[in-house]
Amino acid sequence: MNLRLIFSIAKSLLIARWRQTLVAAVGVTFSITMFIALLGFMTGLNDLLDGLILNRTAHVRLYNEIEPNGQQPITLAPEYKGSYNIVRSIKSVNSRERIYNSGAIIQALKKDERVIGIAPKISAQVFFNEGAIDITGVVNGIDAQAESRLFHFDDYIISGHSRDIAIVSNSIILGKGLADKLLATVGDVVQVTTISQERFPLKVVGIFQSGVQELDKVQSYASVSTVQKILGKPNNYITDIQIKVKDIDKAPQMAREFAQLFNTDTEDIQTANSQFETGSFVRSLISYAVGITLLIVAGFGIYNILNMMIYEKMDSIAILKATGFSGKDVNRIFMVIALSIGLFGGVLGLLFGFLTSLGIDQIPFNTLALPTITTYPVNYSPAFYLIGSTFSIVTTYLAGWAPARKASQVDPVVIIRGK
Repeated sequence: MNLRLIFSIAKSLLIARWRQTLVAAVGVTFSITMFIALLGFMTGLNDLLDGLILNRTAHVRLYNEIEPNGQQPITLAPEYKGSYNIVRSIKSVNSRERIYNSGAIIQALKKDERVIGIAPKISAQVFFNEGAIDITGVVNGIDAQAESRLFHFDDYIISGHSRDIAIVSNSIILGKGLADKLLATVGDVVQVTTISQERFPLKVVGIFQSGVQELDKVQSYASVSTVQKILGKPNNYITDIQIKVKDIDKAPQMAREFAQLFNTDTEDIQTANSQFETGSFVRSLISYAVGITLLIVAGFGIYNILNMMIYEKMDSIAILKATGFSGKDVNRIFMVIALSIGLFGGVLGLLFGFLTSLGIDQIPFNTLALPTITTYPVNYSPAFYLIGSTFSIVTTYLAGWAPARKASQVDPVVIIRGK
């Protein structure tokens, strides 16, 4: 049968029932629009929330855990060898935070093709002196340039510049919550006391806000050399080596490898932030479920409309079959009708979904916890549009298959005799 004729007949049937056709197309359009907008917004929100932590977390971290020595004297004594010894109240006397041979380790990591970059770090527990009150805090000694390049450190500086801690001697960048407690701004001098009761004045050259309020109340940042000076340690003293790798999925395997190679404790990003990955997966799953449900509901609407069209057009179907149209031809006509509705509604849905996403992206979103975010986050991944268009075609095809099959099985003799 001539395909042009089949398309012409399908067009005539669509126009004859244009109101019902429009309702079906609007259902598909609305479903695709909400699918694109909802998935783009939820994925953008996931990226934002995960970025607050994941962007600031090393893919692999090398450090030394403070823990008791597993080889106690009693286990080394010959007379107790092979015995089951119970030792209580073991103290961590010989544990060390420092990573030995840190320079050699860093050089070895730089030669590893799987590694993007390395950022050394020192963490020091201190007290910030505010009059007669001591506020507990942490000073992180960092390489500002490496932190900005690998972990987006500059994105969270709301006042001052990160590079100043490397330029200005004895300087510090305070967390927003800590700066509020100390009533300190850029240019002020704060007093820091170490656990060994050494006091140091540090000049505030910046304010940092990560978006995690509890961290901002205790965290501060200085150069590696400044923290070494505060702790009274040599210039090769490093407590952490942060590593960013090319393939984040290989981080657990590389962490185990580095632990054996460098004789240090390691932690990979998946282990450190497993709860965030779980939350992101659940939110994305809910978004996909809601969007696909909308498409299925639209499919039922198309199914009902085509069923009604078949019952109302029994005479036309009988005449078509009586004049030489086969059951396959009638089937093709109604499948063309269903797919036309899906294609037209799908294209409009993709367009309106994109426009809705643009609208959401322009809505102001101002919060003190996230100073760098000004509008609601939206993800414009092409995958969402591909999935939406595919589901619109598949759903309308399945919705039209049963009515089209029913129309192809109509017996023209029975219909004409009944008339």
